[in-house]
Amino acid sequence: MCRPGRQDSGPNRPVSAPHSNPRRLDRSQLGQLYRQRWPGLLAPARLSPVSTQEVDRYLASLDEPKRSTLEALRQAILEIIPKAEQGISYGVPAFRLEGKVVAGFAAFRNHLSYLPHSGSVFPELGDEIAQYKTSSGALQFPVDRSLPKVLVKKLIAVRKRQALGR
Repeated sequence: MCRPGRQDSGPNRPVSAPHSNPRRLDRSQLGQLYRQRWPGLLAPARLSPVSTQEVDRYLASLDEPKRSTLEALRQAILEIIPKAEQGISYGVPAFRLEGKVVAGFAAFRNHLSYLPHSGSVFPELGDEIAQYKTSSGALQFPVDRSLPKVLVKKLIAVRKRQALGR
């Protein structure tokens, strides 16, 4: 006997099919809904097709000496990996090889940051980056002094090996 207000759980009770809730959406439907309501929300990490101009705009929005310091870093990165695609990833300039982001940078109020887009790059370089303040995903450097090209080359080499296996 069932308590009042409860359904019978016996063999005659209809079994609901999985996902029979008309309000429940599968992943593709949910993604479609998000894209309609909030364009661009689901793909913040993708590099955009008008990438070089966006990086130019990002740099143009900065005051000196941040602009010229990051422009020098940008040129160093492009000399080291000339085939890299430039773009904006997570709102900051990034460089991608074979679909993988391997380097990036950002400007902040009191410092600039090199961003390897991986938390495992810095531990491999140990003493070579000891003079810089680091977090798991950013290496901070002064606004008026770019990173040495030799260091940038090592940072990119570690990230390329991790991301691309070479």
